[in-house]
Amino acid sequence: MALPTIRVTREEMRKRVALFSEIKGFSGGLPDSEHPDAKRTLFNVVGFQPPKGAGGATSSPVGSNAAENAAIKISEGFNLGYCTAKPGKGPMMHNHDTNETFIPMTGRWECSWEVDGRVEVFELGPYDVISFPPGVQRRFMNATWDEPDQEHLLMFVIGGDGPKAEFSPEAMAELREKGLVG
Repeated sequence: MALPTIRVTREEMRKRVALFSEIKGFSGGLPDSEHPDAKRTLFNVVGFQPPKGAGGATSSPVGSNAAENAAIKISEGFNLGYCTAKPGKGPMMHNHDTNETFIPMTGRWECSWEVDGRVEVFELGPYDVISFPPGVQRRFMNATWDEPDQEHLLMFVIGGDGPKAEFSPEAMAELREKGLVG
């Protein structure tokens, strides 16, 4: 059976075009947003519509502000965004209810995960790819140490419609200890 052919006008297609120069980045809306080591800017390019049941340790992977401001507002089974951060910065340990794939665009990035009480790490450069399955505690961090004041760009793709991020119990305990969450 042949797939249906759909006619899309230029005006309709423009709603599905995200020019990087027009995408607004957000630095808040996540439990770890105010942690000094987690400072980053998130750009919601495709999807990331606000998930149901967010609150506390659970939120949109891009935070509430960016989730409400997708450049391309669709829910078609995947979400795509960018993150910029300076060296040593990135989110705290968290997991997702769906797959998450990281692709550094510039710089070096450490992508780490927890297994059997220890943290494992792969360092990736531009266009390398790592793909985490659902439920794995993971994080990423700009590791371009020779450029201490330079932000670098990481692309991430997360499966599903309205995916959720949940910060690890240890991350939430540290945030409570520092008075950054209630």
